Amino acid sequence: MRTVVHLSDLHFGRVDEALLAPLRARVEGLKPDVVVVSGDLTQRARSAQFKAARAWLDTLPTPQIVVPGNHDIPLYNVAARFFSPLVKYRRHITANLAPEYVDDEIAVLGMNTARSLTFKDGRVNREQVARLRERFSAMPEGLTHIVVTHHPFDLPDSFDKDDLVDRAPMAMEAFARCGVDLLLAGHLHASHAGNSAQRYKIAGYAALVVQAGTATSTRKRGEENSFNAIGVEAGQLTVERYSWISALASFELASTEVFRRSGDVWEPAGQA
Repeated sequence: MRTVVHLSDLHFGRVDEALLAPLRARVEGLKPDVVVVSGDLTQRARSAQFKAARAWLDTLPTPQIVVPGNHDIPLYNVAARFFSPLVKYRRHITANLAPEYVDDEIAVLGMNTARSLTFKDGRVNREQVARLRERFSAMPEGLTHIVVTHHPFDLPDSFDKDDLVDRAPMAMEAFARCGVDLLLAGHLHASHAGNSAQRYKIAGYAALVVQAGTATSTRKRGEENSFNAIGVEAGQLTVERYSWISALASFELASTEVFRRSGDVWEPAGQA
């Protein structure tokens, strides 16, 4: 069994500082095999914000798979936005925009969805998807395939479809062909777990789609700060959501959902 800790939307530059040490302590206590951060490390892509994010990431367990979000591209500096959109992210966080972690049970691949032209929204292109499909297809059988992006491929019912990553149907067809099991994303500041069957009618295939809320931002959008811990074992994924409880000054287990695979379809198995 593997444990994947899924953090998102840190937004350094607008974080609740009181959450940082308790969050680190809870993550360490979970003893993750890999820590995933699905974008928006900063609020306005400023050097000081990236440095603060990097310093805090350095206190967390490794290995880490980190991808950028739309807030990690400058908003007001037009020249930087269009000519060097991720230069500070690459300098302070990682130069690798397609990071991966692979062991004998899981394969976790990151993909950049942040774009200069779309401002808030995200996009994938055919080259990225083809590269990801090629990597998964070359791996040994039996691994659980996990994709990390900032922008989501599926949404809770309360969100508008415009929040989906652009070209999602094209990507989902490719994911079906290379057996992607789990899609991790952020962006919405809302927690959610469910399969892709309702939105994407792909015969015999449904991935599990998991959203993380914002781990540390003050922009909570009606939900307390939270993160996910996902237990991965053969044919089963257990999604635990940890939420901030101010009275206890700690992140506590708020919900547990279990999903099981039948063929290439991930389906809910109920509450644990």
